[in-house]
Amino acid sequence: MEDEDITHFGYEKVKAGEKAKRVAGVFHSVASKYDLMNDLMSAGIHRLWKRFTIEVSAVRPSHKVLDIAGGTGDLAAKFSQKVGPSGHVILADINASMLSVGRDKLIDQGLANNIDYVESDAQHLPFADNSFDIVSIAFGLRNVTDKDLTLRSIFRVLKPGGRLLVLEFSKPKHELLEKAYDQYSFKLLPMIGKLVTNDADSYRYLAESIRMHPDQETLKNMMEHTGFENCEYFNLTGGIVALHKGIKP
Repeated sequence: MEDEDITHFGYEKVKAGEKAKRVAGVFHSVASKYDLMNDLMSAGIHRLWKRFTIEVSAVRPSHKVLDIAGGTGDLAAKFSQKVGPSGHVILADINASMLSVGRDKLIDQGLANNIDYVESDAQHLPFADNSFDIVSIAFGLRNVTDKDLTLRSIFRVLKPGGRLLVLEFSKPKHELLEKAYDQYSFKLLPMIGKLVTNDADSYRYLAESIRMHPDQETLKNMMEHTGFENCEYFNLTGGIVALHKGIKP
């Protein structure tokens, strides 16, 4: 568990109360180019990671789904189509700029009927206990100040039998891949960020935040400690990304 007074913003140690403001600045800066950067950074592979997340979710018509740190709405759009008119999806994000981009994109796609948008902190979700069949958080858990608090908040709002899905960058499983990934993350990624968004620093932070995020087994243990059962993870693209799944008993 992170110290209650000091946490990390990338590699930098900061006061816990300061991290949320610093992270907000990053995503305000990159929101308008976020989708483009995702395609450039992953060569489009992020779409396959998200498609796999939907498959593992076992989402069905009439389900109620909460997508935390949902940003520009890629997962929310897919969930919306799966749950249908009898279901409901909430796209939640702490960052108003990201939420605005996501709302505009999904409305343009004609997916407004069963989606609501809520600006909220993942650590203190403003929803009733036992509300959702599925909660997802994709590429957002590493940015929260207190991951354990976030997991407890998610556990509370899930229905018994509900499923948590955490899609996040993780630790590559092969040494050569890890070395190549480091070179890409710390040399090429900030350069792309500078060219596309005129903001190298934000993408340098994103690379650092990935390295500070718990590895696959550590996150699995954190989920089990929270109370989730049947926890497992799937390494994607050699472990560069992992999808964790847990069930609320």
